Amino acid sequence: MDFLTLFLIYLCFVLAITALLCLCAGRKENFLTRSVNSASQVLSLVIPTQLQRVTQQALHRLFHTRSCLFVVLHVALQAAVFGEYTWEVFVYCWELQFHLLLLLLPYLLLAGNLGCFLLCSRANPGTVTKSNAASLVKVYAYDGVLFQRGLVCPTCTVEKPARSKHCSVCRTCVHRFDHHCVWVNNCIGASNAGVFLLYLLSLTATAAAVAAVTAAFLIQVLLLSNIMHSTYLDAQGQEHPVEIPFLVQHLFLTFPRIVFMLGFVILLTLVLGGYCSFSLYLALTNQTTNEWCKSRRSGGSFHLPSQPHDRPLVYKNIYSKGIWRNLKEIFNPPTVLERKKK
Repeated sequence: MDFLTLFLIYLCFVLAITALLCLCAGRKENFLTRSVNSASQVLSLVIPTQLQRVTQQALHRLFHTRSCLFVVLHVALQAAVFGEYTWEVFVYCWELQFHLLLLLLPYLLLAGNLGCFLLCSRANPGTVTKSNAASLVKVYAYDGVLFQRGLVCPTCTVEKPARSKHCSVCRTCVHRFDHHCVWVNNCIGASNAGVFLLYLLSLTATAAAVAAVTAAFLIQVLLLSNIMHSTYLDAQGQEHPVEIPFLVQHLFLTFPRIVFMLGFVILLTLVLGGYCSFSLYLALTNQTTNEWCKSRRSGGSFHLPSQPHDRPLVYKNIYSKGIWRNLKEIFNPPTVLERKKK
């Protein structure tokens, strides 16, 4: 089996796992959750109790407490990619007389991405406190399905505004809560949702720019080496043009680190592109990730304690005001005064 076939199988496997996780996200009971629970029960019979306890504590500390580990990993991955890009791709492309603006484009996008990253990670996402809870309650109307009037957060002891949620990681309630992002080590809420969207877009554009320049360099190498126009003889002595798997193997043997980096960046671009599309969909429809997940868990139907079970409430997004106004709200969150004017 040739190298290109193995690489395509690996790429399809990773994309399939990613798609499966995205499809199962937000559902309380699904095949993936049941499979993981069943596997955990089986493994608990053979794994020592002490090791299970240590593993659970490590996972809890990693995913349920504020930690800089993913931030460090995020910076390390960017440093590794741009180190390889600068050390080999940039130098080779400069020798091949690539346009300077094309070579500097990934660095310009990286600068913008780092700026958005710092703003998003250090910004107040919209913390609900006892001093501002009364005013935040008036910003959004309660839909009576996902958000009920008069509910008090048992941890923060404040009335929960519509579209807010208590984050167990940050241990605070966040106004217009979207999700807690481990990569920026902060919650995404009303005050930093716009910056987070710009961070995602700039990160995707950065990965795509690195992939495009690297791919252009490798194609240029093949053109200059004339290997694309060479031929080979088969067992019967017939002459055939060189096939794509041979070209990929040639590049991998000649520039192994560059080819590996290109494969990683292409995969990263596809994953980030999918997540960006989902985030744009939420922004254009004025939904949060929290609201989208909640509506999917019950298939859009909900039962309140005082509601008869034969008459479920059907969820309807009452916060959407049209594409442009929804997009504007992401970057300019409404206040109490703005809502009164409307």
